Amino acid sequence: MQGPFDARVDQITSASRPSPADEDIRAQLERIIGSPEFPNAGHAHAFLRYVVEEALAGRAERIKGYSIAVEVFNRDEGFNQDDPVVRIEAGRLRRTLERYYLVAGPNDPVRIDIPKGKYVPFFTWNDPMAEPPASKMESSPKYLLRPGRWTIFIGLISAAMLGYWIIVRPASDASMRALTAPVPGGPTLVVAPFANLGEQPEARLYALGLTEELLTALPRFKELKVFGRETSESLPPEVKPSDIRGTFGARFLLAGGVRVSESRVRVTARVMDTATNAILWSQTYDDDLRSRGLFAIQSDVAAKVATAVAQPYGIIMQAVTANPPPDDLDAYGCTLRFYAYRAELSVERHAGVRECLESAIARYPSYATAWAMLSIIYLDEDRFGYNPKSDPSAPLERALKAARRAVELDPENARALQALMTALFFNQQLAESMRVGEQALATNPNDTELMGEYGVRLAMGGQWSRGAAVLDQALAFNPGGAGYYHGNRALAAYMLEDYDTALLEIRQANLQKFPLFHLVAAVIYAQQGMAEDARRAGAVFVAMRPEFLANLSAELKNRNIQPHDRARMIAGVRKAGLPIPAEADISPSEGSDPQLQ
Repeated sequence: MQGPFDARVDQITSASRPSPADEDIRAQLERIIGSPEFPNAGHAHAFLRYVVEEALAGRAERIKGYSIAVEVFNRDEGFNQDDPVVRIEAGRLRRTLERYYLVAGPNDPVRIDIPKGKYVPFFTWNDPMAEPPASKMESSPKYLLRPGRWTIFIGLISAAMLGYWIIVRPASDASMRALTAPVPGGPTLVVAPFANLGEQPEARLYALGLTEELLTALPRFKELKVFGRETSESLPPEVKPSDIRGTFGARFLLAGGVRVSESRVRVTARVMDTATNAILWSQTYDDDLRSRGLFAIQSDVAAKVATAVAQPYGIIMQAVTANPPPDDLDAYGCTLRFYAYRAELSVERHAGVRECLESAIARYPSYATAWAMLSIIYLDEDRFGYNPKSDPSAPLERALKAARRAVELDPENARALQALMTALFFNQQLAESMRVGEQALATNPNDTELMGEYGVRLAMGGQWSRGAAVLDQALAFNPGGAGYYHGNRALAAYMLEDYDTALLEIRQANLQKFPLFHLVAAVIYAQQGMAEDARRAGAVFVAMRPEFLANLSAELKNRNIQPHDRARMIAGVRKAGLPIPAEADISPSEGSDPQLQ
């Protein structure tokens, strides 16, 4: 039975152009897949082809997460339904399609969209008849970057339908409650349109494209709230920080400009505190149009700006941590306390952060980031022996449950995926952990916290060289990152017999309150002939974790360290003069753990 809203939609849509024919849709599919602006990351080509062909064959009702996992990603028919691969790759596919229509296909005849929350594609005309004349399009960069107005019309219809569903229909399940439940706010940012500082038309196009890239990259960092495109488009490039504060109440403003001179491109970017007008960060980027294309340069600059500004140890997080909210027990304040804890990994901070996060999810049960952070805190109860809790369920079980809840609430949340990867790792599901980590980093390529943790998991799982390379990348993007990553990079260097790098990295880690830091330091110092330093570090470790050495082999195995690597580590501990039982020794002939093969 139709209501008045449904009838109105039918009335509007029946008066519009007929839908594209099958041959038009297939031609558009080939046009997209053949474009260099539509890379095949994460099986994007196969994913898009599968959903389009199924829809055209009249089998749209079969397009479910399960069928896509089996048909596109080659999962076994009995695969775990908690596997987030389809949700993650669908999100990436949507963004890739958005980018394609932004930079390569604004004038394509047909538009293929996959609405968020669904996998069934939606086919419409890009509606060139509704666009201004070609001469006006050529003189206006706006029409070079934006799809047709038909897409805007569809967006308005979709928004109205969503509003009708939320307001008129009662919430009937957990997912709808999660959609509408409040979550605590974090630091807020407005992106002003980047200014065109030159006369060449390329600069105008580049400035618009760079702003668009930033509005795509920055919202991936869930700890940061970014005002949307409509807000950005309503502003002049030279907007004052105080105006942003007064109009939107946002704490930070990101602004900049683009200058093109012959073959050179220069981009300037800065972040300002809207309360004080102070410039917190500024950077200049130079590139050559002869060596790289315009779109490649704009994507690269946007990634660098997003990483410097929004990642968990970036400029904005530093500013907020230095000036925390008045009530530190506020739900968002818990996330700041989490990062402070991660920076030093002390048992003293651990208990307070756990209590704070548990309180946060009790008040905000749909706060995915808090669930993810709580998962990591639960893990630390087990792997570091921090503040064991009197609870009928084991900490590893609680950690995995909290991580899965975080991903369920927000499948693309970097912190949720990081938590799931790590919880799977310590629950001895190594292959699945690595798959989640790879997919997570592909979805959130600028998040150095996620990148660093993925590098640690790769290294511990036996891929020392690859893990070291990922850790190097994370630390290069974020030199002020957590000492935890320097410590693990030191261990990777030791295992790779790069002892000079191991010594350099362990000195940069400086995690005096973290027991395992002292164990790794003792092993490295002993290898470098620094006997007194090794003895001192070893004594500190034994005092902090007296039971660890008696169970050394099991502790290393719990971290998925392969038998021959465990044997090497045990030999290093013995060389440092630490007392370990003879039965801890492992023969390299034991081979590799089955999950690693």
